[in-house]
Amino acid sequence: MARRMSNEEKVAHTIAKLLDSLSLNLDEVGKYLARFLPNTIYNRLMIIAEAAEWEKENADEQYDY
Repeated sequence: MARRMSNEEKVAHTIAKLLDSLSLNLDEVGKYLARFLPNTIYNRLMIIAEAAEWEKENADEQYDY
Protein backbone atom coordinates (compact mmCIF):
# COMPACT_ATOMS: atom_id res chain seq x y z
CA MET A 1 0.00 0.00 0.00
CA ALA A 2 1.45 3.35 -1.03
CA ARG A 3 2.03 5.99 1.60
CA ARG A 4 -0.07 9.15 1.21
CA MET A 5 1.84 12.38 0.80
CA SER A 6 1.34 15.07 3.42
CA ASN A 7 0.22 18.55 2.41
CA GLU A 8 3.76 19.77 3.06
CA GLU A 9 5.20 17.16 0.68
CA LYS A 10 2.65 18.10 -1.99
CA VAL A 11 3.56 21.78 -1.70
CA ALA A 12 7.29 20.96 -1.86
CA HIS A 13 6.75 18.93 -5.04
CA THR A 14 4.68 21.73 -6.58
CA ILE A 15 7.36 24.33 -5.80
CA ALA A 16 10.05 22.02 -7.22
CA LYS A 17 8.07 21.55 -10.46
CA LEU A 18 7.59 25.30 -10.83
CA LEU A 19 11.31 26.00 -10.33
CA ASP A 20 12.49 23.13 -12.53
CA SER A 21 12.55 25.14 -15.76
CA LEU A 22 16.09 26.33 -16.51
CA SER A 23 14.67 29.08 -18.71
CA LEU A 24 12.89 30.63 -15.73
CA ASN A 25 14.59 33.86 -14.67
CA LEU A 26 14.78 33.48 -10.89
CA ASP A 27 15.89 37.09 -10.41
CA GLU A 28 12.70 38.28 -12.08
CA VAL A 29 10.59 35.89 -10.03
CA GLY A 30 12.24 37.23 -6.88
CA LYS A 31 11.58 40.80 -7.98
CA TYR A 32 7.88 40.12 -8.52
CA LEU A 33 7.58 38.21 -5.25
CA ALA A 34 9.12 41.11 -3.33
CA ARG A 35 6.92 43.69 -5.06
CA PHE A 36 3.54 41.98 -5.08
CA LEU A 37 3.37 39.57 -2.15
CA PRO A 38 2.22 40.62 1.28
CA ASN A 39 5.04 40.64 3.84
CA THR A 40 3.58 37.63 5.63
CA ILE A 41 3.86 35.42 2.55
CA TYR A 42 7.34 36.75 1.79
CA ASN A 43 8.44 35.93 5.35
CA ARG A 44 6.96 32.43 5.09
CA LEU A 45 8.85 31.92 1.83
CA MET A 46 12.07 32.93 3.61
CA ILE A 47 11.34 30.40 6.38
CA ILE A 48 10.98 27.68 3.74
CA ALA A 49 14.31 28.67 2.15
CA GLU A 50 16.10 28.70 5.52
CA ALA A 51 14.64 25.32 6.49
CA ALA A 52 15.72 23.83 3.15
CA GLU A 53 19.24 25.26 3.58
CA TRP A 54 19.52 23.83 7.11
CA GLU A 55 18.25 20.44 5.91
CA LYS A 56 20.80 20.33 3.05
CA GLU A 57 23.69 21.31 5.33
CA ASN A 58 22.79 18.81 8.06
CA ALA A 59 21.52 15.87 5.98
CA ASP A 60 24.77 13.90 6.32
CA GLU A 61 24.72 14.22 10.11
CA GLN A 62 21.19 12.81 10.37
CA TYR A 63 21.83 9.52 8.62
CA ASP A 64 24.20 6.74 9.63
CA TYR A 65 25.31 4.80 6.58
